Amino acid sequence: MADPHVAAFERWRGTDRYIADPGLCATVNVAIALGRPLLIKGEPGTGKTMLAEAIAEGLGLPLHRWHVKSTTRGIDGLYVYDAVARLQDSRFQDRDVRDISQYIRLGPLGLAFDSPGRSVVLFDEID
Repeated sequence: MADPHVAAFERWRGTDRYIADPGLCATVNVAIALGRPLLIKGEPGTGKTMLAEAIAEGLGLPLHRWHVKSTTRGIDGLYVYDAVARLQDSRFQDRDVRDISQYIRLGPLGLAFDSPGRSVVLFDEID
């Protein structure tokens, strides 16, 4: 007989394209139940990206990809401020530069924090 408490937390079971073993499903569902991030690490080619895509698809959540490289700064994940475009616009009076929000682009973490609900953030190719 299945434990009713365990069944209450089962939300993700994989997808049609991603068949997950029970241990992986349990790990994902514990993270969901606790409201905590699930950090997956491993060697290249082990399916971490596919797992993030499957979790997002299976739970109907948006997936935000952050392609990280050696020149990426932590703040880039939250937002990028385009000071050069603002300076250019002020020089040529193309736009009203007093509205600074038009020069801020949210990064993957910023989009996740700005989202009304949960989302999946994939940190891809960390050096």
